[in-house]
Amino acid sequence: MKAKKIFTSKLKLPEAKKFGEDFIWGVASSAFQAEGAPFVAGKSASIWDTYVKKSHLSDRNGEIDTPNFYHRYKQDIDLIKELNFNHFRFSLSWPRILPNGTGKINTKGTDYYHRVIDYCLKKDIKPWLTLYHWDLPQILQDKGGWKNRDILDWFAEFTYATTKQYGDKVKDWMVLNEPMSFTGLGYFMGYHAPQKKGLLNFLPAAHHAMLCQGIGGRIIRNEVKDSHIGTTYSVSAIKPKAKTKRHQQAALRLDALMNRFYVEPILGMGYPLDKVPNLKFINRFVKEGDMEQAQFDFNFVGLQYYFRVVARYSPCPPILWAKEVPARHRNVPINTLDMEIYPDGMLKILQQFHQYKNLPPIYITESGVCLDDKLIDNRVKDKARINYHKAYLRKIRKAQKLGIDVRGYFNWSLNDNFEWSEGTDPRFGLIYTDYKSQKRIVKDSGLWFKEYLK
Repeated sequence: MKAKKIFTSKLKLPEAKKFGEDFIWGVASSAFQAEGAPFVAGKSASIWDTYVKKSHLSDRNGEIDTPNFYHRYKQDIDLIKELNFNHFRFSLSWPRILPNGTGKINTKGTDYYHRVIDYCLKKDIKPWLTLYHWDLPQILQDKGGWKNRDILDWFAEFTYATTKQYGDKVKDWMVLNEPMSFTGLGYFMGYHAPQKKGLLNFLPAAHHAMLCQGIGGRIIRNEVKDSHIGTTYSVSAIKPKAKTKRHQQAALRLDALMNRFYVEPILGMGYPLDKVPNLKFINRFVKEGDMEQAQFDFNFVGLQYYFRVVARYSPCPPILWAKEVPARHRNVPINTLDMEIYPDGMLKILQQFHQYKNLPPIYITESGVCLDDKLIDNRVKDKARINYHKAYLRKIRKAQKLGIDVRGYFNWSLNDNFEWSEGTDPRFGLIYTDYKSQKRIVKDSGLWFKEYLK
């Protein structure tokens, strides 16, 4: 294996005001990754509680290390304010609000999010709510989860419950977080919860998640006056390994799955079967009226760009006939998850999505980098993270100059938190989390943002 290259950048970043007076500067988090308190105040188990209990990632009680945002939300919101961010994106825990997945609302759960929202507003920080960030109630997974078409009704009920609770306070909503990630990793590869594998698990789950984009969007629009609605996609700039037909076609197939699969149906274009014909098997799960129901006029789309993918032809897996060339084999700068740090990809992916004629404005709803952060003398010197944000933000500003409507940037993440199947080793935060003491230490990157946004 080649040695990891350190990402550096000597390029100057335009002043924050150059992005526009209305440009959004925010930080992002999610319920399962940050809250802790997995069985407090009536919350039931999610699929991720089940996952970690079976893994080496939790203690014998099934609890994981987190920043314990559930009990320390005021401290963390104060830090958001201190760092000069004024927008905070976080998710609502479905099993905390509806412990049975449907039915009776857990008022202790809804009251908790009222307290978080109210404290944000008190601090003049605008809350942005994500409805679903991967923590499906286990009780619904026992009934098939996203494979079961009843998820359309379950998700609608959850959306009604949350909009009725918070719609008078919160106007900025996101329906799903990275649907290709939670369906692909959870229902095809089995790498994430609920650890299902194969095409017959993936295709119905993927189709039902796609439909829930439109279902959730329509409910929010009907229930929340003056709502500002989006949904978010994990995206990657994709390049073929070489300019041979087989590698180029492999790159197009990965692009169709990773970048086009969920956005094109909401625009009325259907699934991108032109590049991945074998995905036609999804049609067995498509019912009359589904593709019309999928269309929705979102106010914005959220793109979440971290890394580039280099694709090569491969006879396996047989549907895609494509694999990624690992970044660690390519002598490029990488993060601690072996993802390539590639700023040019930010501009490339923005240009690609700009090609859609009826795409709404874009927000970068996540971007960040995990590094091997070391706490030395109560300080984290993470110059590479500062360089990352400078380089990626430069590309966003260049996109704006080219006429691409990009309106905001949410750093992932506020604190170091639980990074799914990878546990707590990857550290993405602007704030260092000492999991044992729960002490927070603002990293140099957090101090840089504080000064940059002042």
